[in-house]
Amino acid sequence: MTMIRLTKKITGPAAPDTSVTLPLHQRIKSRLRVTLDNGRDAGLFLERGTTLKDGELLAGDDGITVLVRAADETLSIVRSDDPQLLARACYHLGNRHMSIQIMPGELRYSHDHVLDDMLRGLGLTVTVEQAPFEPEPGAYGGSAEGHSHGHHHHGDAHDHPHHH
Repeated sequence: MTMIRLTKKITGPAAPDTSVTLPLHQRIKSRLRVTLDNGRDAGLFLERGTTLKDGELLAGDDGITVLVRAADETLSIVRSDDPQLLARACYHLGNRHMSIQIMPGELRYSHDHVLDDMLRGLGLTVTVEQAPFEPEPGAYGGSAEGHSHGHHHHGDAHDHPHHH
């Protein structure tokens, strides 16, 4: 049995033949070998920069349709009815280039006990849970994991001679 090649996202209603459950770090890769939830091997051959979201459908060369599921991951989850407190939490996490998922009254980020303690210091309650992770896309149109594809300006200060 040959490996299934999943080559494009499809939109519109379709009845999936099977599904694939992947954590975020795999859903941001455009080239990846995966095992479908039915046990078959498949390969992702998607357009570069593609981030797969929970519920999206992929089409294979052979006409197979595969539903993408976000796997549960270890996340730190902050819940609060205070929008200002949540905004402060977003500010501090963004300052550290953390990918975060923002929902009504709730923030999620990859579990980090140092950040958990920092947010507790702001007066927030942080719990550690297993849940799917769908962070905000990057401000520069990059993938969801902004810190690994940073828009750093390497060496700008050293590339130009300084005339005094």
